[in-house]
Amino acid sequence: MAMRFSVLASGSTGNAMYVETPSQKILVDAGLTGKKMDELFKKIDRDPKQLDALLVTHEHSDHIKGAGIFARKHNLPIYANEKTWKAMEKQIGQLNTDQKFHFNQETVKQFGDLEVESFGVSHDAADPMFYCFRHEGRKLVIATDMGYVSERIKKTIAGANSYVFESNHDLNMLRVGRYPWNVKRRIISDMGHVSNEDAALALHDIVDDTPIHVYLAHLSLDNNMKDLARMTVKQVLEQEGHQVGKTIHLHDTDPYSPTALCVV
Repeated sequence: MAMRFSVLASGSTGNAMYVETPSQKILVDAGLTGKKMDELFKKIDRDPKQLDALLVTHEHSDHIKGAGIFARKHNLPIYANEKTWKAMEKQIGQLNTDQKFHFNQETVKQFGDLEVESFGVSHDAADPMFYCFRHEGRKLVIATDMGYVSERIKKTIAGANSYVFESNHDLNMLRVGRYPWNVKRRIISDMGHVSNEDAALALHDIVDDTPIHVYLAHLSLDNNMKDLARMTVKQVLEQEGHQVGKTIHLHDTDPYSPTALCVV
């Protein structure tokens, strides 16, 4: 009777994540085309027609590109906060009234046997937020697109069994990379994205000796690499006294291929 999840896709080209319990099937974001979303579900042997809800984190296109067409095709209710709805309505197109629901920041909603808590993050969107999922004493956290990890966020997401956690860029790669300065400044700002090192430092503040699984997510295609992100996070955590591979297990995500369905 476990909670399971798959990071369907993660990165600047598109983000989507699937969460299921015995009675609920939830999609978080749909940042790829409707056709690609269907292909990702086939890869994890799940039918999107059985989804119960689509939860939106914010209106950036890499999180909602396929939301409208996917919701219309599968008659899927969409949940987002009021400011995000206003910001994304033109992008996702016409929906039936019974497909549009509000889910505000810092609130808890019950979806059958799945409890979902929303929390706000610092990012350059209208009202960005991410989610904690709880089922049968297990906790899963999705936390990306954060300019920084505040003490409030750390308190909210502490105690999870699995994290999908932002490790967006390597600072050195970003500094010498091809991006114009204004884009670099946005990424490293408090409204941008979390670096590999800062991800590790935040995790250090959050975790204890309980075994956890961390999926490093939203890696930049231009300013990061899977091996580099994993190595940096591992080194920082070990310097802080954590046993990576024993109590903290690090996993990759991919912009084009889903992770295997994992038990939280």
